[in-house]
Amino acid sequence: MNALFQASEMIQSFRAGSLRATIAAIEKELSSATAEPSSQKLATLGTSFELLAAAILIKKNSSQIDEIIHAVGILLALPGILEKGEIIESLSLAAGNTGKGFDLETNLRIAEFTFIHWQGGPEVIRQNKIFKDFYFLAEASTSKQKELYTIGTAHPKKFFNSRRALPAILDGNRKLGEAFRAKYGDSLKYVREYYAPRENLVAIRDITEHIPLLQ
Repeated sequence: MNALFQASEMIQSFRAGSLRATIAAIEKELSSATAEPSSQKLATLGTSFELLAAAILIKKNSSQIDEIIHAVGILLALPGILEKGEIIESLSLAAGNTGKGFDLETNLRIAEFTFIHWQGGPEVIRQNKIFKDFYFLAEASTSKQKELYTIGTAHPKKFFNSRRALPAILDGNRKLGEAFRAKYGDSLKYVREYYAPRENLVAIRDITEHIPLLQ
């Protein structure tokens, strides 16, 4: 653990608040170099074999960070989400498609969780994932409450009300594409055409109300 802390400190020191600015400064410093930069010169720019080793160490240990965030995030949210006497029937804590039904199913609700910090740009992969979650919740044959938990709700709702082309989403996920087209064919062209009539079937909730740390 100490090695990870030390590696993180080295990375933070190198970034100096902005990795882009750091890289730009190095590029400018070396742009007029007439010979190969010496090790001493590189050291003055904050680069070293130790820094590279630190970055490699962090990368190796962060290969499953999304799964950790997904699992721990759901678990920490449960005390605030579950009602008194509510019974957990199943959990799917691993991020991605694990073959299970939903991230959370209780005797009262089914729910999906996505721990994505939306930036408001053309976030295609994120949009595809959240549409898939909404679709399978909306289409689930159950009288239980259906909930989709996201970090903030403004960007997701803006997407759901957009003219993003549905075929582009459906073609990126075979399971989703087959299920959707089996039921609706090619009758719907845009995300909002599917979402608008089903908006009230799935409650989109802000997970930061239960875990402010995620803001």
